[in-house]
Order: sequence, then structure tokens, then C-alpha cells
Amino acid sequence: MPPPGVCLNIMKERHKKDGRGSLANPLKFLNQDFEQMKQYCVAREVRFVDDMFPPDHNSIGEELLSSSDMGRVQWLRPHKIAQNPSFIVDGISRFDFGQGIVGNCWFLASIGALTFQKHILEQVVPLNQSFQEEYCGIFHFRFWRFGKWEDVLIDDKLPTIDGNLIFVRSKTPNEFWPALMEKAYAKVCGSYADMNAGTPSEALVDFTGGIHLCIQLATPPPNLWDLMSRAAQAKSLMGCGTPQGETSANTVAENGLVRGHAYTVTGVTEHTRNGRPVKLVRLWNPWGEREWNGDWSDNSPLWQTVSPEDRLKCLSVKDDGEFWMTIEDFCSNYSDLDICSLCPDFLDGNASCHWGCSVHDGRWLAGTTAGGCLNYRDSFWTNPQYRLKIEGLDEDCAEKQGDKNMLVSLMQKPDKRNRRLVKTLHIGFSIFEVPEQYKRLKGKFPASFFATNAPVAQSKNYLNAREVMELFRLKPGEYLIVPSTFKPNETASFILSILSKAETNIHENSGGHEHMEVTKPKPMENEDNEDNKNKKTLFRQYSDKYEEVDAELLQKILNDNVLKGQTSNGGFSLDSCRSMVALMDTSITGKLNSAEFLRLLRKVTMFQDIFFATDVSLTGTLSLSELRNAIMASGMPVSDGMLNLMAVRYGGLSGKMSLESFISLVLRLDCMAKIFRKLSEGSTMTLQESEWMYMSMYT
Repeated sequence: MPPPGVCLNIMKERHKKDGRGSLANPLKFLNQDFEQMKQYCVAREVRFVDDMFPPDHNSIGEELLSSSDMGRVQWLRPHKIAQNPSFIVDGISRFDFGQGIVGNCWFLASIGALTFQKHILEQVVPLNQSFQEEYCGIFHFRFWRFGKWEDVLIDDKLPTIDGNLIFVRSKTPNEFWPALMEKAYAKVCGSYADMNAGTPSEALVDFTGGIHLCIQLATPPPNLWDLMSRAAQAKSLMGCGTPQGETSANTVAENGLVRGHAYTVTGVTEHTRNGRPVKLVRLWNPWGEREWNGDWSDNSPLWQTVSPEDRLKCLSVKDDGEFWMTIEDFCSNYSDLDICSLCPDFLDGNASCHWGCSVHDGRWLAGTTAGGCLNYRDSFWTNPQYRLKIEGLDEDCAEKQGDKNMLVSLMQKPDKRNRRLVKTLHIGFSIFEVPEQYKRLKGKFPASFFATNAPVAQSKNYLNAREVMELFRLKPGEYLIVPSTFKPNETASFILSILSKAETNIHENSGGHEHMEVTKPKPMENEDNEDNKNKKTLFRQYSDKYEEVDAELLQKILNDNVLKGQTSNGGFSLDSCRSMVALMDTSITGKLNSAEFLRLLRKVTMFQDIFFATDVSLTGTLSLSELRNAIMASGMPVSDGMLNLMAVRYGGLSGKMSLESFISLVLRLDCMAKIFRKLSEGSTMTLQESEWMYMSMYT
């Protein structure tokens, strides 16, 4: 039996610390091991067929082909498509391929950028693959996916109609690396149809795992040219897009540019014309045709005004999709520029003091940690919070530091494998300076803090995008970063990345909530009072001849005498009562004696009182926000991560927690808290305590 989901998450975190998911040790996508699978096929002299991305209509996807065309599709291996197939012919170039019928120009534009940087290309496309030595129809590629590198294997069966590839194809008929790479990325996305429509930034990041900067060209920074020049020198990948036309179709404008289309930035250069500098940007259309026809296009007379050397170096009069234009025309005709680099030194041009990076995984969960933006003052504080301390730069770095010293990136992670089914949310973040009176506070900052403190920096807008990022200048000090969705109660996972040249210390600020005003549990009653005598009488009425109660008797006692019809869910289940017996049975008899029963009943009564005190909505259940108060009132501070786990495990489909679920939860939590407290004090666990912990976690 596989380990529970919580354990899988813990294992993933440990694997991450061990270097698994790194470029040197990528994870195996869908648990498929390339080397093992290849050795298996070679030894048995069979050709691999991928049952995780089978050669059928499901892998093509919906609404991409007509039903008649879908019926004509044949999945063929390269040997059946061209003679003497090769993985690569005469090196890799942006001019090797052209787009097929799927609208994935964003992906192909990113491949075009990738072909310029061999050191990055080789980490995505293992070049030691061929159709000759140990060929068995299996290939693999590597992509960075939301914090980790994954090795993706495929078979080489490609979709064709009448023997012709229907998706990306090489201009050299027997070269197949573009088609195979596209198939591997389609597998990651869920199908070929799932690759339809996107932005270059998505693939650029997936090719590098690097630093991504998006620039809106309607309001470009004053140093745009310097930034692009430094990015080119740093061997960054750059892509851009044109604004959408009146329809979603990729129509061609009078100036030759395709509307709503992705392009690759393939170069920047500066020429002298009539004694004045001219800044030019080179772009490439992944269609492999259709070029800009304005100033500095292939046939522009302006090329006759520069030196013959510059003209020879830059001008290529071919309809290959590549052309030049001025930086001014670039900003006027394109909507955004994406820059992705392995090293962020291009941001300020100073490589003497390197940027440091800190990455944190988090989650917004409806009802507990999804508080929405600052418009929602009462719930904003429940969002994940991160404390950040920025030290001063050393003297040499401070002198060369640019205007901005910090980049904050927030990326939301998908909850579906199929890309088209992923619902992206409007996301953003706010940064607050921590005043002196709050610096000693542990745990989440309260709503009152955000009512009296304005953010010192924040994302410009909440965007419906995979990633939002901003460059800032922050002085040394302590800060609080709060990532959020625009609306409250929207569930998603995210990655928060902070880059800075100054030394920074960052940690999640969720453990405990010292500011919360909650009613603490009453002390356990004295054994001599009247209520305790009634509990003893109740035990004697139900106990067996050995003066013990088992799980079935406990179920009857709790449902008939404690709940008394106060729940609509039928009361405590037999499994819940078995779990309670296991937690409280210190004598290890499988039953509860008088002392054990009384201790359990006191706890149940106390937690019942807390439940009704915190059920302010008077619904007979706890909402997830009420659950936070109830857990705190029980005397057990918990982190956001633990609160989210409780909500998922015990909240049910409605997101509400019944009285019996709450009592079962807090009993287990109380048991585990005592064991962990003992461990933190340096004591070792007994065998029975180990069994208690197991029961607490898995029953």
C-alpha cells in the first residue's frame, strides 16, 4: 500500500533536500525511468510504446482536429516517415522547424530562443540520442516544472496524416528533434491540444528554471535598451508577443506582423547612421515566414545608410521569419517582453556581487489561508505570511548596486495535469515594513496590523497569470511579505521566490497566533466534585463485569449521553471510538478502565464546550475560519500547513466540521502534542508512545 498523501509530501521535501528534482538528479515524470525502460526494450529487442501517453486520439486532445481528420491520423515512427531518420542534422538552429496546426507559437518561439544557448539547450535536449545505436523507439527530454526538474520519456510514434507530420516539422525531412521535443512537452501538458495558446514566458521558464522578468512595453522602463543588451550578453532567452487583434485568429497586419502571436528576440545591436546611433532589435517568427515590412526590414533602403561591414554582418534578405526593427518600433508594435536567465546579474549589470535566491512553497486554502487581497481587511491577515530580514550590502557592493536590489516572484502551481483544465487565479503580493513594536511578535500578524500599516511595496496589479514579479528597492530592515489571491476563499498552491544582492533571512510566519483572543480551555475538574461523580456513575452503568468499556460501549455512551442528538451526522462512528480507545488505553487491553474513561470523557466534554463557544454562526458545525479559533482555544497553536491538513482531512466536502469530527481531531492532536513535547525535551519515546503516534496520524 502506498504511503498516505501527507507522508508523500514529507518524502518529496526530503528528496528535494537530497538534491532530487535538481538538474543533475531530475525526478522521473509519472515515475517512468528512462534508463530502466531503455535497457528493458534493448534486452528484449522490442520497441517502446508509451502507455502513459499512448498513440491515440486522447494524446492529440479535443477540438484540435475535425472528426474526419482524426479518423485519418496514423501514428508512425520516423523510419516510416523519412529515409535515414536522424535526431539532429547539421546542428540545431531556429531555422530547423516550422509550426504545425496546433497554436503553440509561444512554445516554438521559446525553442527558437533556446537554440542560441547550447549550454541551456543541452540540459533540456540530451544530444546523445539517435536512431542507430541501441535504438528501441524511446527518447527523453528534461523540463523544469514548478520548482523541480523532471525527466520526461516518450516513444517516437508521431501523429501523421497521409504520411506527413501534422504538428511541428523540421525543414530537413529526416530531422526529428523538434517533433520529439514537442511531443514530450505535449505529454507534460496533457495532450497536443493542451499546448494551444500561451505565452513565451511559460516555456522559457520550463527550459531554464531561471529568473524570469516580464516587461510591459506600453510603459517600458527608461533603461530598457541597457537591460536587453545586458540580457543578450548574459546569454538570456527572450521572447515577446504582439497585441491581440479584433478576433482570436492570427491575422497578418499591413506591416507584416501577425496579431496575437509570439516571437523570439534573437539579437540586439547598435549601428551608426548619419553620425547618430540606431538601436535595433532582431526578431523571429516561429512560422518561419511572414516578416515586418517597415523601417529596417529586409528590403528597407535604410540598410544603405550604414557601413558595408554592418550591413554584411546583420542583413539577410530571406523570407525565413527573421527581421530587424528599431527599439521604438519594437515598443510600439509588441505588448510585452519576457527575459529568462540562469543568472540575474543582467538586472543591474554588476557581476561582482551575486544575487542570492530563496524559494518557498505555500498554499492558499479556502476558509483557512485564502484571505484575498487588501480589499478584504477582515480576512487578509489569514493569508500565508513570510518574515524577511534584509541586511546591509558590503561597501563594494553598495557602491555598484543598481536602483533595484530585490526581485520578488510569485508563481501559482497547477492542480490538474491537463493544462487546458487549469484555472489560473488573479494573484499578487504586498510587502510591509515591520515596526519596532511588532519585531518580537511570533506567529501571524493580526488584522489590526494591516489596518494601520500600508504596504511599502507591492505587485502593480493582481494578474490572471502563471507568474507575477516585481523589482524593488528596499532598505535594510525587517519586512513582511503576504502573497494572496485577489478574492478570498480561492484554493491554489504557489511558489514564492525572493532574489536579493543583500544578505536576507526569510521564514514562514505562521506558527502560532499569539494575538488571537480566544477562550482557553477550562482546567480539568477535581475528581471529588459532583460532575465527576456523575461521570463515574455513567461508567459503572455501561462497563462490563471487568469494569471496562470497549469501543462499542464507548460509542453508545458518547452518542446517548454526550451528544444527545446535538449532531445531524449520526454521532461518533465505531471507527472513531476504536481510535479513541487506542489513544487513551494506557494499559494496552483494548478497552478503557475507569481512570482512562474518566480522562477521555473530561477531554470530550471540554472540547465539546469549545466547539459550541466558537461556532459563532450557530450552524452546529465549524467553518474553516471558526476551526482556527477552536484549535487555538483548545490550547494547541498550529501552523498554517497543519491547519490546512486538518481542514482537508476532517472538513469533508462541505468544508465544515461536525462536532464528532472536531473532537476526534483534537484528541489526536493533543496526544501528538504531548509526545512531541517530550521529544523536544530530549526524552525518548516508549513503544506504546510510538504506537500512539501511529494511531494519531493514520487512524
